[in-house]
Amino acid sequence: MATSADRFVHRPNAIDRLGKTLVYTGELLRHPVYTRFLHWMVGIFFFLALLSGFGIYLPWIFRFFTPLFGGGAMTRLLHPWFGLGFVFFFALQAINWLQVMKWTPGDSRWLKHIRGYIIRSDSTESPETGFFNGGQKLMFWEIVCGSIAYLITGVIMWFPEIFGRIAVAFSYVIHDISALIMLFGIFFHIYLSTFGEPGTIQAMTRGTVSEGWAWTHHPAWFKAVTGRDPRQAMEQAETEMKAGKRQGSPPAVL
Repeated sequence: MATSADRFVHRPNAIDRLGKTLVYTGELLRHPVYTRFLHWMVGIFFFLALLSGFGIYLPWIFRFFTPLFGGGAMTRLLHPWFGLGFVFFFALQAINWLQVMKWTPGDSRWLKHIRGYIIRSDSTESPETGFFNGGQKLMFWEIVCGSIAYLITGVIMWFPEIFGRIAVAFSYVIHDISALIMLFGIFFHIYLSTFGEPGTIQAMTRGTVSEGWAWTHHPAWFKAVTGRDPRQAMEQAETEMKAGKRQGSPPAVL
């Protein structure tokens, strides 16, 4: 059942006042300016840290990355700062999304049907799916854990003379494994936001989604925001679409 937790309540701040979010007829507000700003900053710093990290740790394969940052020495200098930027902005996003990322029994039931979600055997989500589904919440908490691992191991590698060789050696392994896990998740996220679920990326560019997208992928959130039953809204839209096609069709030639 949809609850108040399914609704993402954001208090406008200075960043929101710097931009606009236009919501047209047939659309719903999904992400305000502040949320979108944090999302893109997290993405930018993640890929800066990733590319510079590849140039540092695998120079025999990715040596063409280091010139982008001013050479090997400059890349080594900038990489930990890129990592701190990523952790900082994701921490703000984590605080921003903490309420809607809480795990619920509905998320556990969602995971039991994850195979159907992956192969898209059913075009619509479970009626219990609120602002985020179970998979999105899993990814969020994976990034939380990964960010903590990045921060701890990164500081150890940044100051090896303080922590010693053994701690640094373990940190390299944990740091690299966390990066690979997060890299896989990010690519899957990019796929779903573009080709996997068309219309999703609009939520992080314009801040809005179509009502059809909402009742398809997050029906409980749609109901919490609009007060309308998602299935009835979908059936009504299909009826109106069919009626519009009949009215707009050219007369038959006898």
